[in-house]
Formats: sequence, structure tokens, C-alpha cells
Amino acid sequence: MKKQNNVGEKLLKIRAIKLQPTMPFTWASGWKSPIYCDNRKTLSYPEIRTFIKNEFCHLIKEKFPEVEVIAGVATGAIAQGALVAEELELPFIYVRSSPKDHGLENLIEGDLKPKQKVVVIEDLISTGGSSLKAVEAIRNNACEVLGMAAIFTYDFPIATEEFKKHKVKLYTLCDYNKLLDIALETDYISPKEMKTLQEWRKDPAKWKLD
Repeated sequence: MKKQNNVGEKLLKIRAIKLQPTMPFTWASGWKSPIYCDNRKTLSYPEIRTFIKNEFCHLIKEKFPEVEVIAGVATGAIAQGALVAEELELPFIYVRSSPKDHGLENLIEGDLKPKQKVVVIEDLISTGGSSLKAVEAIRNNACEVLGMAAIFTYDFPIATEEFKKHKVKLYTLCDYNKLLDIALETDYISPKEMKTLQEWRKDPAKWKLD
């Protein structure tokens, strides 16, 4: 739990995650949201990106010791995935959201051999759709996906169900509930704002600010 707290504190400190219960963001999906997450910002802070890299490595060594390849999901997890692969001295690949429209029309970039055991790195889990497409692409290459490790998850029930349905083990460095606890403890948000943030997560697609 303390490690989750450390990650959450760092994400809030550099505003990789922003909480604005009274001034909601609009996501690309059209959802109104009191939270916005851009974990790419961690790459601009050497101490924090190294901390996250090390946390990923500890997690992978503990949960997936038989890993042979690290995969990043484009585009947000490419850099962090490469850092993890470098630290673990493993091959690295990344999975595009769609095949290139020229050349070899690759969906997977890098040298992935059949039957290799892969751990997928993500920066953020929302509904899980794009993350699981990456898993499918790797499996279609006759490889085994041991599981996925992500920096942060909103912990939406739909994502939990989708990961279970596709039989993908997911581990994250921080999650939504832990982040709110940290934000409240550090006076980043008030108890009233905490309630708003908790209500949003129950039904984000239909949530509106009162």
C-alpha cells in the first residue's frame, strides 16, 4: 500500500493526474470527468520516471519471473516499456493502435518470436479496450501474454470484467481509490470534493456536475 501511496503522491505532485471536481474535463469520448490523467508527464522528471521504472521491475520480477519480452502499448507506454526492458535486459517491442498504412504494415514493432512469454506495459487503464487489443495482437503472433502492468487504473467495473473475460492478469502501481485517499490526506481535495469524485466513478458515462 505504501508503494501505491508513493506513486500516487508523485503523480499528483507533478500534475500528471489532475483533480478538478468543480471544473470537469471533457474526455475524447465526450464524458465529463473531474479527473484527467497524463502519465507521459512522468518522463520529464528523471527521478520520478526512474522510480516508476524500478517499481515496474520489482513487480515483474515478483509476479512474472519467467518473462522473456517486454511490450509497450503505443503511444503512452512505449518510453516507459523501453526503460523497463533496458533495466531487465530483455527484448522490447511495442504494439500500435492500428497497422501502419505503408511499408510492411506492421501492428507490432520489433522482433517478436512465436511462443515467447510477454509482459505488457501500459501507462493508464480506463475501459481496457486499447490495452486488450494489444494483448490480442501479441497472442495472434502465437505468443503467451503473462499479464499486464500499468501505472494507474480508474478501476472501472467494465475494465475489471473485460480483463477477466480475456484472462489477462493486471497489476497497477496506483489505483483510483488509493489516489483519492492520498488526495484527501494531503488536503489536495476536500471531503465534499471526495464525495463528488466517488460519485463520478460509479457511472462516469452519465455523470454530471450538480
